[in-house]
Amino acid sequence: MISMLVPEKDKAKIRTKNKVKTIKYEIEDKYKKLGLGKKYYIKTYGCQMNVHDTENIKAILDQMGFKECEEMEKADLILLNTCAIRENAHNKVFGMIGRIKHMKEERPNIIAGICGCMAQEEGVVNEILTKYKWLDIVFGTHNIHELPFVLDKALKSNSLEVQVYSCEGDIVEDVPVKRDSKYKAWVNIMYGCDKFCTYCIVPYTRGKQRSRNPKDIIREVEKLKEEGYKEVTLLGQNVNAYGKDLDIDYDMSDLLSSVAETKIDRVRFVTSHPWDFTDEMVDTIAKYDNIMPYIHLPLQSGSDRVLKLMGRRYTKESYLKLFHNIKSKVKNASITTDIIVGFPGETEEDFKDTLDVVEECKYDSAFTFIFSPREGTPASKMKDSVSLEEKEDRLHRLNEVVNKYAREANEKYLNKVVPVLLENESSKKNGYLAGYTDTMKLVNVKAPKDMLGSMVSVRITNVQTWSLDGEIE
Repeated sequence: MISMLVPEKDKAKIRTKNKVKTIKYEIEDKYKKLGLGKKYYIKTYGCQMNVHDTENIKAILDQMGFKECEEMEKADLILLNTCAIRENAHNKVFGMIGRIKHMKEERPNIIAGICGCMAQEEGVVNEILTKYKWLDIVFGTHNIHELPFVLDKALKSNSLEVQVYSCEGDIVEDVPVKRDSKYKAWVNIMYGCDKFCTYCIVPYTRGKQRSRNPKDIIREVEKLKEEGYKEVTLLGQNVNAYGKDLDIDYDMSDLLSSVAETKIDRVRFVTSHPWDFTDEMVDTIAKYDNIMPYIHLPLQSGSDRVLKLMGRRYTKESYLKLFHNIKSKVKNASITTDIIVGFPGETEEDFKDTLDVVEECKYDSAFTFIFSPREGTPASKMKDSVSLEEKEDRLHRLNEVVNKYAREANEKYLNKVVPVLLENESSKKNGYLAGYTDTMKLVNVKAPKDMLGSMVSVRITNVQTWSLDGEIE
């Protein structure tokens, strides 16, 4: 018998003024031996928030007695932590589910499931209930902390367990974390989003905007610093809106100041929405040396007409004003962006407006995409008269300009000495370590492994479009 609590998109878009609950996580003793003698494997898709969710899931599974396994074929529990932003990620997940089905036919005792943003989509869960009933568990973004309960229920019933809440969401504190790095850490500062951009599924999959108490955030950062971490990245679907839902006079500029005052070496934040990026934020970034001069500032489109259709609530003019304010105040600022081409009804003139912004801003890099309609969003119902051939042509033309300026931005680093946090072994060169500058430039450096975690001064000796090579000074 299938046990179900399934997502409903109409419920997921509801926003009330109900007070957000803060829940303290604690695993019950009865779940602590559930995974003894078993191995787990998690495949993660999507954004930094998903990556950090996986760190939480791994820690919970460790508490249950499971051991992490790097090979999916050897795992007793397989979870896909999914992303709903674009169709490509959606297709990859269902392709992986098909692969797991073959494994499960050979090893029926494998427990397999999906979680994350796709699990929050009504259409996806309906498809699972129709075509993939052999899966064991489905849970969403709102109840990661309930994984022990969900998994226990699935094991006892020996059938598909679907537990997905369509709700505004709570804040869950004290969820354990098994961090991927010993040197840099993700720190959630808020959850959800209330912007409802017409193309975006996130407000439906992540719930309403809700900020963590600043004291809890600062306590987490201070603990990380004590443990030897050099860098924290403050996470949220729209970090700039932090604090708007709190009953205290405290916003993102205040939080940035508080985190910087912990004296941790490096502070970053993602992702920003131009709508909420205040002058006070810019001044705070400029004030503190340990707030990195790297800002991701999504444009999406340079056309006022398309921006209005997207529900972005800023104009080309206001975006450029913000961009130049950051550049003028934040020393050595590196700015990257997101751009969508082929939004329903986008004309050649609209696209040229986007190119004009890119030519003016000369971004350090950009994530560029063809519009991907997501079921349940207003944009998915808009008339789309732009052919795929035209969309692909626009993406190609855009990328040519983006790549040109990315290369130019990197060439400015040649022969300069820059600070680099050595994070891991280089995937490109044997005997090299890789790390990032304060401006988020990837650098490969010839260095021994015992230097991992070190902050070093590096002279840049070679430049590529997407990375730099250097020597330790």
